[in-house]
Amino acid sequence: MRRIILSIIVSLISIPLLAQQTSEQKIIKEMASAAEKIKTVQCDFTQTKHSKLLAEGMVSKGKMSCQQPDKLRWEYTTPSSSTLILNGTDARLRNGDKGQKNKFIGEMARMIMNSVAGKCLTDSKAFQVTAKETPTEYVATLLPLRKDIKRIYTKLILHFDLKQSTVTEVEMHEKSGDHTTIELQNISINKPINAGTFIAN
Repeated sequence: MRRIILSIIVSLISIPLLAQQTSEQKIIKEMASAAEKIKTVQCDFTQTKHSKLLAEGMVSKGKMSCQQPDKLRWEYTTPSSSTLILNGTDARLRNGDKGQKNKFIGEMARMIMNSVAGKCLTDSKAFQVTAKETPTEYVATLLPLRKDIKRIYTKLILHFDLKQSTVTEVEMHEKSGDHTTIELQNISINKPINAGTFIAN
């Protein structure tokens, strides 16, 4: 009798857990499927850096152009100008007349591009993914598995707008306790982008 009761209890506990897992898998699959269809993204963005050392967030604005699989132009226009460009294996950060090139800049560019395009959802070696649904969006939480990402971030959160079928907000939470929010506006999907956009002059 005890075994029967225990089996019933285990079954009752397992059913909602199984339903939750199925729901999560469905959400992740739908987000990843939508991401696969995105070849180019052009948009404006507002980036807010929240630091424990500052009472108010530091706000920057700019424009982004992204072309899969490995091209990104991330251009800050206010309060100062700088441009991050990824073109294949070449990654550069340009401030005024000075340009920098190093491995960290390349990894940062790929992180931004893959987050905005939702590509990191299917990278099981880099992230453990959980997801939930609200009336207006899907929210995916990505916990880093790779050491190089874990050194900087504790988690990434992607907000996927159901009407636009694309990521509209990215939260990047750092080990330091700081976090950065990137909100995308005026999003244009799968429109041609001039090849010169991804050339660092």
